[in-house]
Amino acid sequence: MTELWPWLTLAGLGAFHGLNPAMGWLFAVGLGMHRHSRGIVVLSLLPIAIGHAMAITVVVAAVVALGIIIDQHSIRLAAGAVLSGWAVYHTLYGHRHRVRFGMRTGMIGLGIWSFLMATAHGAGLMLIPVLIPRCLAAPAACETIASGSLPMSLAAIGVHTLAMLAVTGAIAVTVYEWIGLGFLRRGWINIDFLWTIALAAMGIFLLVT
Repeated sequence: MTELWPWLTLAGLGAFHGLNPAMGWLFAVGLGMHRHSRGIVVLSLLPIAIGHAMAITVVVAAVVALGIIIDQHSIRLAAGAVLSGWAVYHTLYGHRHRVRFGMRTGMIGLGIWSFLMATAHGAGLMLIPVLIPRCLAAPAACETIASGSLPMSLAAIGVHTLAMLAVTGAIAVTVYEWIGLGFLRRGWINIDFLWTIALAAMGIFLLVT
């Protein structure tokens, strides 16, 4: 279980991202309804997943690069400060900086939108606590970081993205085929609020442990 829980955490965070309408499924459904095509809903999932994975990759690459020259404790402190600061920013200004793309956007535009949204939400930042022990070696083994962290990093990105894609796809197809978007007007969990709390909690955890 000690080896399994980080992967479950990565998958769980991916599923949580997929549950958030702002991270992709709402756009996929909107495009499908605009173009009257279920195929568009399904096709939209690919650029959404790629854009999300690219945003995660940027953070993973930064963590691995820093791990070569900085010890894990310093990275944890820096990550805790960034996560806490991002939570404050997200609370104060997140709603003012929505990434806006119209229903006429193509698949490339949708991928760019997904990348920007995942970055703005701090999706990659939230993975740092899991990535540090998974993708970085102990200081005594720094020589092996560059080679040993690459497969682990790719696996982490893959697990997270696949979980996100599965949930996003399931919700998008279900909403498009059977439920419709009307239920959002009747009530929906404020996932952005929960995400902000999670960012702050993880930042504090990294700072105090």
